[in-house]
Amino acid sequence: MINRDIYLSRLIDKKENGLIKVITGIRRCGKSYLLFYLFRDYLISSGVKEEQIISIALDDDICEQYRNPDELSKYIRSRIVNKEMYYILIDEVQYAITKKELENPEDVKLYNVLNGLMHLRNVDIYVTGSNSKLLSQDVMTAFRGRGDQVRVFPLSFKEYYDFVGGDKSEVYELYALYGGMPQLLSFKRDEEKVKYLKNLFSEVYFKDISERYIVKLPDVLTELTDDLCSSVGSLTNAKKIADTLESVKNIKVSTSTIAKYLEYLIESFMFSEAKRYDVKGKKYFEYPLKYYCTDVGLRNARLNFRQQEETHIMENIIYNELIIRGYSVDVGVVEIIENAEGKKRRKQCEIDFVVNMGARRYYIQSALSVSDPDKMTTELRPLKNTKDFFKKIIISKSNAKPWIDEDGIVHIGLYDFLLNQNSLEL
Repeated sequence: MINRDIYLSRLIDKKENGLIKVITGIRRCGKSYLLFYLFRDYLISSGVKEEQIISIALDDDICEQYRNPDELSKYIRSRIVNKEMYYILIDEVQYAITKKELENPEDVKLYNVLNGLMHLRNVDIYVTGSNSKLLSQDVMTAFRGRGDQVRVFPLSFKEYYDFVGGDKSEVYELYALYGGMPQLLSFKRDEEKVKYLKNLFSEVYFKDISERYIVKLPDVLTELTDDLCSSVGSLTNAKKIADTLESVKNIKVSTSTIAKYLEYLIESFMFSEAKRYDVKGKKYFEYPLKYYCTDVGLRNARLNFRQQEETHIMENIIYNELIIRGYSVDVGVVEIIENAEGKKRRKQCEIDFVVNMGARRYYIQSALSVSDPDKMTTELRPLKNTKDFFKKIIISKSNAKPWIDEDGIVHIGLYDFLLNQNSLEL
């Protein structure tokens, strides 16, 4: 049993809130497991009778007839026989939505069915969505304004560590290599893990995108994916990528095509986009941006485990952890005025992450090591020049317990940060 407590808690918090709960995320990250096992077990343990839980897996052949929204409605209504609260769990909901309907979400027949069920006042509806027919982001769009999204990610380091146990540093090295796709925990041999991760791209993710969209240049899509995996944590944009493909791969492609394919990869939850934020000017830059892989194991497999830059992988893992915890995350830019040879010059310094949740803000630097004085100075400089009083943090790869230096900057060891959900509050 893999615990997904953070997502289970979010579902429980949204229970009976009058909205359709839409569980989204990259394929094979555990959405169905969360809904049909963990959440269902919670309902049973809280006193809900089994007959009050109506579970329908639309990707299962025995449920094929319920892909017709009218038949789905008849079946669910036939199961509601009293005034008790009924919990409707529908997996792979996109099987009941056509591409034509999705072009105009207001006309999706399935939504009309689910909306009608909500009028009964004694139903609580949960759906998941993502497969080769349509992507999860599309499903969320279909319920725009009426859905309540719960985004699910591959296993965090804490979820992974809680399952396997052992030495923290050794487990981290495995996690940083193979990532947190849940199915990996069933494989014993390295070659099985490698094959599984590689097949997810060729047999699942690329097919999803190709079947959902008209991808006229599949080679460009794969090259773009490779480029993003190779440059996680680096500033880039569509034009820069297009220029690189032309100069390095001799592939001529327009900037607009790259931008469109970038959107496909983000909408399929394979990558996340981090914008640059001017800390002092309080504004966003239009470009360049940074892209991070939803799972570092997928990233490594896509590159045949050749590029194992610890710094970038650690930065990607920290970024994912912050997103999992529900923070919005940007890349910070701080302008500093330096004196050089009697002249003043402006210089832009980067803060790895500007982290926000409501009124709370944190500035975070990811540093593999800060044992070198020059490295420490480089990491501290932008933090010291934000000219505000928000919390400033350096995360380094160590077992060190949190401590605060003379400038009020908090130093946290990587393992403590990843394993303690409240580590930013210390």
